[in-house]
Amino acid sequence: MDFEPTPKMREMQARLTEFMKAHIYPAEPVFARHFETTDTPFRTPDFYEDLKDKARAAGLWNLFRPKAHGGDLSNLEYAPLAEIMGRVWWAPEIFNCNAPDTGNMETLMLYGSDAQKARWLEPLLAGDIRSGFAMTEPDVASSDATNIRTEIRRDGNDYVVNGRKWYTTGGMRESCAVFIVMGKSDPDNADRHKQQSMILVPRDAPGLKILRHVTTLGYADAPFGEAEIEFDNVRVPAENLLLGEGRGFEIAQGRLGPGRIHHCMRLVGAAQRALELMMDRVEKRETFGRRLSQHQSVREDIAKSWCEIEQARLLTLKAAAKIDRDGAKAAKDLISAIKIVAPMMAQTVIDRSIQIHGGKGLTQDLPLAELFNYARQIRFADGPDQVHMMALGRQLVRAHHDGNKGLA
Repeated sequence: MDFEPTPKMREMQARLTEFMKAHIYPAEPVFARHFETTDTPFRTPDFYEDLKDKARAAGLWNLFRPKAHGGDLSNLEYAPLAEIMGRVWWAPEIFNCNAPDTGNMETLMLYGSDAQKARWLEPLLAGDIRSGFAMTEPDVASSDATNIRTEIRRDGNDYVVNGRKWYTTGGMRESCAVFIVMGKSDPDNADRHKQQSMILVPRDAPGLKILRHVTTLGYADAPFGEAEIEFDNVRVPAENLLLGEGRGFEIAQGRLGPGRIHHCMRLVGAAQRALELMMDRVEKRETFGRRLSQHQSVREDIAKSWCEIEQARLLTLKAAAKIDRDGAKAAKDLISAIKIVAPMMAQTVIDRSIQIHGGKGLTQDLPLAELFNYARQIRFADGPDQVHMMALGRQLVRAHHDGNKGLA
C-alpha cells in the first residue's frame, strides 16, 4: 500500500503548511488574549473572519468536501491536511473543516432533500452559519445509542421533539443556526436500531432552551461551546426529518466514518506538534549538569512518541484508503481500530511533552494543555474506546472462525 503523496498533494500540503506558519501560529496569542478578555466568548471574533477570508483567497476552503459531492480530494488525500490543521486545535474552522459542521454538512450532502440543502447546507459551506449535532444525553449511557430517550413524535404535518441533550458541540455559538437531533420516533419497534430518527431543528425554534454551558477539564472550548439543551414540545415541519423514520442509525454510521478519519488525523497532528515542542525543549534545558536530551529516560520518551505517532498515522491512512476503495461500511474495523489507537496515542504523547516542559506545560503559554483536553474528549466522542474495542474484538473473533485471518 503506497501512501507516498502525489505531486498534487505535496503542493496542497506545502500551501497549507505555509498558511499555518504565516497566519495561524502567529494568531495563537491573539486567540488566547481574546478569549481571556472578551465578554462574548461564543461570538465569532473578527480575527477569525479575517483568517477565513485569507483561507478562501488561498484556495484552502472546504477541503474536507468529498469528491462525490463536488470536492477535489479523496479521504486519503485529505487526511494529511487534517493532520496539519490539527496542530492548532481551533484552526480547522478557519478552513471550514471543523467538527461538528463537517459531519453535519456531509450528512446533508448524503441524506438531505433539495430543500434541506438549500436552507442549511449552502450557508454552512459558505461559512455563514454554524451548526450542532445533538445525540448524547445526560440521563442515559449514551455509549449505547439505543438508550437515547429524546422523543420525535409525528403530529399531523409536524414532528414534536421532547428531551434533553448535552455535549452538543457548537451549541453555545451565537452563529449556530440548526441542530441535527437524534431521537426515538418508534420506541416499540422490535429492531432497536430502527427506533431512532434524525431531524433538523432550528436553534430559534420555540421550546428549545440552552440550559447551560458544559466545560471539559475546565476549558470552555470557545467559541464553540458544549451546550446542554432542553427540547420542550419543540415543533418542526415534517419535511425537516432526514431520510425517513427509523433511519437514524443508518445516518449516524454514514456520517461518522469519514469524521473519525478527520478526528484521528487531527490528533496525529496534535501529537506531532507536542513531539516537536518536546524536542525543542530538551535542547534548551539542563538538569544535573546535562541537557535534558542527554538523559536516557528523555530519549526513550522521544523515541516512543515518534514510533507511536507514526503507527497511528499509517493506520489512519490505511483506513482512509479503505474508505476510498470500498466504502465506510467495509472499512468499519479499521475505523474502530484508529478510533481506539489515535486519541490514546495523542493523549500519551502530549502528556509526555507536558511532563518534559514542567509547570509551563500546564499553562496557557503553550498549546499542550488544550491539545490534551481535545485528545481526552475524543476518547468519548464518536463512540467511546470501550465500544470500539468491543465491536472490533467481536469481529476479529468472528473473522478468525470464518477462516478470514485478516480484516484489511
